[in-house]
Amino acid sequence: MAKTSPLEFIQQVRNETAKVTWPTRRETVMTGVMVVIMTTILALFFLGVDSILQAIVSALLKLAQ
Repeated sequence: MAKTSPLEFIQQVRNETAKVTWPTRRETVMTGVMVVIMTTILALFFLGVDSILQAIVSALLKLAQ
């Protein structure tokens, strides 16, 4: 494999960065909002599952006494 000089590497990085399609501000904000919404939904789901499992385990432990 051929070695690349630091200057050539920087030039290649700039060329590749120019090819990137950067998201608009609106797209970035919408994606952020969707992440917050989905995280909240998942947190509530896991809270519900955890509460149900806690109730089951507590009921089983009371039976064992």
